Amino acid sequence: MEDFKRTYLRLCKEGGVEPQESVVVQLQESRAAQGSRLDLSGQSLSADTCSVLARAFQKDTVFTEVSLSDCMLSEEGAKVLLTGLFGNTTVKVLDLKGNNLRSTGAEVLGKLLARNKTLRRLVLEWNALGVWDEAFSLFCEGLASNSVLTHLDLRNNQINHHGASELALGLKRNSTLEMLDLRWNNIGLLGGRSLLEALQKNKSIVQLEMAGNNIPSDTLKALEQTTGHNSDRQSTLRDSHSRTQVLSKEIQNLKEEKGRQYLSLIETIDRQREEMGRSNRSTSIQIGQLQEALNERKSAVNSLTAKLQMTEAALTLSEQKKHNMGELLTRVKAEKEELRERQSRERKKEQEVSVLREGKLLRETQNLTETNVQLRIKVEELERRCKSQQQQIFELKQELTNSTAELKLRLAQAEDRLEIEKRRSKQALEDMDNLRQKEVEHMNRHLEESERALQERIFKLEGLRIQLEEELSKAKAACVTERAQAEEELGRVRAQVRLEEQEHVSSMEEKLRSVRSSLQEVQLHCFQQKQTISELQAKNSQQSIETDGLHRRIEELQQELLGKDQEKVAEVSRVRVELQEKIGHLQAERTAQGGLKEKISALEREIKVLSSNHREALLDKESEMSSLLEKLRLKEAEIQRMRENEAQRASYLQSAILTYVQGSPLGHYSSPKK
Repeated sequence: MEDFKRTYLRLCKEGGVEPQESVVVQLQESRAAQGSRLDLSGQSLSADTCSVLARAFQKDTVFTEVSLSDCMLSEEGAKVLLTGLFGNTTVKVLDLKGNNLRSTGAEVLGKLLARNKTLRRLVLEWNALGVWDEAFSLFCEGLASNSVLTHLDLRNNQINHHGASELALGLKRNSTLEMLDLRWNNIGLLGGRSLLEALQKNKSIVQLEMAGNNIPSDTLKALEQTTGHNSDRQSTLRDSHSRTQVLSKEIQNLKEEKGRQYLSLIETIDRQREEMGRSNRSTSIQIGQLQEALNERKSAVNSLTAKLQMTEAALTLSEQKKHNMGELLTRVKAEKEELRERQSRERKKEQEVSVLREGKLLRETQNLTETNVQLRIKVEELERRCKSQQQQIFELKQELTNSTAELKLRLAQAEDRLEIEKRRSKQALEDMDNLRQKEVEHMNRHLEESERALQERIFKLEGLRIQLEEELSKAKAACVTERAQAEEELGRVRAQVRLEEQEHVSSMEEKLRSVRSSLQEVQLHCFQQKQTISELQAKNSQQSIETDGLHRRIEELQQELLGKDQEKVAEVSRVRVELQEKIGHLQAERTAQGGLKEKISALEREIKVLSSNHREALLDKESEMSSLLEKLRLKEAEIQRMRENEAQRASYLQSAILTYVQGSPLGHYSSPKK
């Protein structure tokens, strides 16, 4: 990770390009995370930054997943960046969502698919690859020549039926793509038929998403059936491959065992031959020794016969010697016979031993042949079991297809019920919105009427005040101007509050519309929403009561002001009549007028306090509106989480069924041979 960052900074320095700060920060975060994923989503990448990243990707061996979604890539930047990934050998996942790629991007992506040999997953959602038919045909040619890509996401790419036909031609030649997402395009009937024709030849695609393409339901069902056949075919191929591996292993083990037995048999035969050779050599040595002894005896007999011939003249003298010699001869003969008998007995023993060994060898060979026959019988039994289990698997698959059909019917019924509940909840929400809008309009009209009444009363008070004496008019002129300014401020604040309320209401209505469009399980939360709306209505009623109380308080203060003004008029009239008599009391009246001024200022301060309280109440309303928005956002997150949980449960159920079928003793063998 650090090497990639240093390479990026070095290439920026060599090319005279200023390093983009957001890219450096993202590389630092990736380094802290110690992962193999580079996430630059949401970063606005310039053409110079794309060229530097392309040169860095050519030598990169760290990142296996690169996310460039919503990066606002230009045509030139996308071309340079994707060219840098041509020779990359580590990136397996590439996310280019929301970059508005058009003709140039489609051509470069086709070249990338044709040259790159490691990319497994490519996300191209929210682009415009299908706008130009020629560029999209180049992309489809690259897909046709690709032999490693397994997942391709082409949602929202403005693909028409011409693009679908080009894509079908590419799919006919592709044999590795397993998942293809074409939702929310404009493929139509002709494009659906061309894709269906392509799927008749393509046997690798097991998942095809085609929602939102204006394709008839029968074509969609046919596409779903073909993808289901492909998935079944892939599963059967995997099962047969695993079974062939198991059988090959068993056959290899049997061959090895037979080879070991054969080698042991050959070794025993060799040992027996060596023993027989040693015994033959020992017997030949013994025979040689006996022959030498016989030769010696023969030589002795010859010498004796010579002596007998030499001593024939003296036979009489040597009769005793003759007799002795005859005895010696008889003894020698007896010894010879004994030696012959011993040799014959030893030969017989050796022959018996060799016969016994041959019998043992014959018995061992018979046992080996019997074991071979038993092994053949076992192999035939295993084949018969395999056939029976294949028949059982075929029956289980038929049952599974029936159960899946029933589940789909139930699911369709549940979806219909859910649509009905949606419409009901939508109608209820619309009624509640209308009621709330009516209440808001009623409150606004009431506030406007109260404002008009207050303005009329204030104008009347001003007309009465003008009729007072010049001193009082001068003293009150400042108060009137200040009051007018305060009223203007109040009017502006109220207008601003109304505008803000209208903006909040409009934003709330827009968010409610978005919530209505995305909610699928709102019936579970309708009761909670009704409770919150009732609480809001109670709060609105409380606030209206508080505003009514404030209006009553303002009217009471105005009545007090009118009474005081009348008292002031009476006092002025009395002053005019008794002016000569109360000249000495002018100072006291002036002090009384100062007290009245202080009271007026106190009343103005009270009005300001009331206006501030009104502002605080409005701020409280805004905080409540924000809390309601937060609750709505939390509900949306909860609904999304529930969707994900349902999808995860469905995947768990599917994987459990597959593991049950594969893990059962029947799952080790494929369906019966056709």
